[in-house]
Amino acid sequence: MGLLVIGNKFTRDLEKAGALAVRMPLEGGFEGRYRRRVRQAGYDCVHMSVRGLGDLSAYLLDVHGMRPPHLGKKNMDESAVGDRYFIPPIVKYRLESLSPNSKGLLLWLIEGHILSSQEVKFLISLPSLEPKVKVVLEMGGDRKFTWFPLEEAVAA
Repeated sequence: MGLLVIGNKFTRDLEKAGALAVRMPLEGGFEGRYRRRVRQAGYDCVHMSVRGLGDLSAYLLDVHGMRPPHLGKKNMDESAVGDRYFIPPIVKYRLESLSPNSKGLLLWLIEGHILSSQEVKFLISLPSLEPKVKVVLEMGGDRKFTWFPLEEAVAA
């Protein structure tokens, strides 16, 4: 019964702040419970790592080019950098495919401790750019699952 009440408080705080930072025990398992509560409240969830994303604004909101690793192979008649593929923006693509009765999109990002303060500030502003998007950024470990507004993580 306690998780039902705590999960509702987490969802209310997420809707109020728009972007939350979370710390949890390193053995894991806690994030799944909270993600399930937010999904039950009516949000669709995208769970991904920030490691290797590059420019967050381009990756999440714009069509961007990507080159796969060349693995040391190249053709003599082609350039050394290889082909370029264009990837649709993750957030805008998922927002267009939301069901009509969905409240919005939850972007749950892990390994947030590697982001620069400028990238974290972009994630703070993302809910104001796209009002149906909420952001949860895992900032590291703690003895218990705690959350706070993402603005406090930048200020610290």
